[in-house]
Amino acid sequence: MLSPSFWISRPILECLMCESHELVLRVPLMPMPISTPNFNLSAAQHEEATRGVPLDLWQCTNCGHVQVGAIGNPDLQYRDYVYTTSLSPGLPEHFRRYAAQIVERYALGAGSLVVEIGSNDGTLLSFFKEEGMRVLGVDPARKIADEATARGIPTLADFFSAELASSIAGNYGRADLIVANNVIANVPSLNDFGSGIAKLLAPGGVFVFETQYGPDVIEKTLLDTVYHEHISYFFAASTCSWLRQHGLEAIEVEHVATKGGSMRMAAQPRGSNRPITAAVDAWVAAESAKGAFGQAYFAQLGIRLGEIRSRLGEVVAAARARSREVAGFGVSVGTTALLPQFGLSSELAFLCDDDPNKAAVLRGPDYTIPVVLPDVLLQRLPFAVVIFAWRYADAIVKKHAAYLGRGGTFVVPLPEVRVIQS
Repeated sequence: MLSPSFWISRPILECLMCESHELVLRVPLMPMPISTPNFNLSAAQHEEATRGVPLDLWQCTNCGHVQVGAIGNPDLQYRDYVYTTSLSPGLPEHFRRYAAQIVERYALGAGSLVVEIGSNDGTLLSFFKEEGMRVLGVDPARKIADEATARGIPTLADFFSAELASSIAGNYGRADLIVANNVIANVPSLNDFGSGIAKLLAPGGVFVFETQYGPDVIEKTLLDTVYHEHISYFFAASTCSWLRQHGLEAIEVEHVATKGGSMRMAAQPRGSNRPITAAVDAWVAAESAKGAFGQAYFAQLGIRLGEIRSRLGEVVAAARARSREVAGFGVSVGTTALLPQFGLSSELAFLCDDDPNKAAVLRGPDYTIPVVLPDVLLQRLPFAVVIFAWRYADAIVKKHAAYLGRGGTFVVPLPEVRVIQS
């Protein structure tokens, strides 16, 4: 039995940025479980956490912020988190370049204090440490934080908040640089978070963050990034307004390729001496010009999703007509997100993944799918294999060309359906 005080998910009834209740439904999506392969669950938690929870995208008509309609319990999601940065293909190299750019751009020197929020295993902070800077990580994943500390990257195993920011400033001094990469979208209390940034940032300091860019999600059909860990989907206009609420101002914004399309924004205390680049106003104006705060803009995502679901349904129907199996490739939080959106939750015979440490099954509200190693592809020869890890599709197809040679078919579902045969 779960403790009566323990909760799995809750609806979000107000805008996380401006706290308005003026939320409108923009993109209806199928429910998905809070539980994903990113974290571990006890048996009691698992039954509740694999139930379907609403995933619809809502927009605040007051400030334009976009968010999902429900939140998962952060302690459940992050205290025993298992994903680590160092294992993500290409991300350590991206962070090394990122650190070098920031050091040069903002003239950081040896002894500067760098605080990273959501520091994970300390990969990014290690590059700042190499330059002689003082570093401190903040991350709620206890095991990962302890391991990072043991490797020489001191990390507080906690959620960032205004209270914690005051404590850090008292113990370490105020930060010359605060970085937050692929974490601000996961924050359930954006205003407490913003207050914490303002408390911790030194008068001449800079706050730099990367996060999934909302228009990329909508325009590029990046549905594998839409799940309950990612509560928010950031637009430049609403983000600039949120920063102003906390005495900060955006000074730079640029597009980066991570996660299929992300926004990197830099901010400083209002009135500081760094100039505000023309890009900030340009991004805000571009969003307005494309109608990013109206229903028609979001409707395109629903239309494309319907087309993808229809194409995948044809693949399933063809397999059934031949009494053949359909399988999937890749077991991740993205897989959990895509299964219900594609209508494949009850259609897959198995999932395969190159990682031998994946759990033996993937569970959801209406499915329990076996997870096996890819050598099963040659043993069972499914009619088709849907590649949920679609960003790595070319490498997967090349590695498993023998399956194609035996008459198999790979289906890449995003950003539009692509069928690959020998």
